[in-house]
Amino acid sequence: QVQLVESGGGVVQPAGSLRLSCAASGDILRFDAMSWYRQGPGKERELLAVIVSSGMTNYEDSVKGRFTISRDNAKNTVYLQMNSLKPEDTAIYYCQAAGYGLIPSWGQGTQVTVSS
Repeated sequence: QVQLVESGGGVVQPAGSLRLSCAASGDILRFDAMSWYRQGPGKERELLAVIVSSGMTNYEDSVKGRFTISRDNAKNTVYLQMNSLKPEDTAIYYCQAAGYGLIPSWGQGTQVTVSS
């Protein structure tokens, strides 16, 4: 397993932007996929964005066009650039590392609050 530490959360006004970071303790290329999830108040955890080892990405419909997942392999860090934020984006955001035959690793989460 790998330790993941998310950062970059905070309070932002609607239409604002934030960039979340997920720093891994080891080589992220060991994992087939790095993902961002979120869990809003009273809601289940949902998958937002995935980046696989080839660099291909995929997004949940509600964030497509607003959020961008990327990674810096040299820094073992995955990012989530979030633009045009809405109050409904308020949630705890989690990073996950997953690979074939590996138990998925999770970070502790970072709080994002979108409010005027």
